[in-house]
Amino acid sequence: MNRIDIEINLSRDRAWLLETLAAMPPEALHAPRTRSEHDPGKWWSFADHFIHTTLIERTWNDMIRRHLRGEPALPRRLRPGGTPQSRDEVMAGIHQWTEAWADEHRGKPLDDLVRISLATRAETLALLAELTDDQLREKIPGAPWADGTIGGILAANADHARMHHAWASQGPGLPT
Repeated sequence: MNRIDIEINLSRDRAWLLETLAAMPPEALHAPRTRSEHDPGKWWSFADHFIHTTLIERTWNDMIRRHLRGEPALPRRLRPGGTPQSRDEVMAGIHQWTEAWADEHRGKPLDDLVRISLATRAETLALLAELTDDQLREKIPGAPWADGTIGGILAANADHARMHHAWASQGPGLPT
C-alpha cells in the first residue's frame, strides 16, 4: 500500500468515526455495548472501543520503530519457566492490558478521548512521513495484521477503528 492511500484511509476513516461519535449524546457514547473480553462482569461502550484503538495504534507505532532500529518488533511472551505462552495465554494477557487502559479512560468526555487519540494519530502520521517507500513494503516478522508490511499495519488502524465501531453497534446493549 502506498503512502497516499494509507493517509487517505487513515484520514477518511478517522473523520467518519469522529463525526459519528460526536453526533452521539454522552449517555449513548458511554452506554454498555459489549462484554469485556477480560472481565465478563464489565461492559465496553463506544467510547471504550474508541480509546482501545488508540492504545493499539500507539503500540503498533512503537513496534514499527523497534523493527526499524533492528530490534525484535514483537515481544516474546513466555511463561515464568521460559516456555512460550499458548495463544490463549497471550490473548488473556492482551485482554487484561487493554482492559486496564479502558479502565483508566472510562467515563472521560469524548473531547478528552479525542485529544489523547489525536496525539497518537499525529505520531502515526509523522512516522508515515519519515518512512521510505521501501520501508513501507518491509514485512515485520511474525506480524499477523494486514499483510504484515509496515504500510499495511499503518493502514490497518483505520480498519481497526471501523471494526470496533461495528462491534459496539451490533452489541447486545445493556447488561442483564
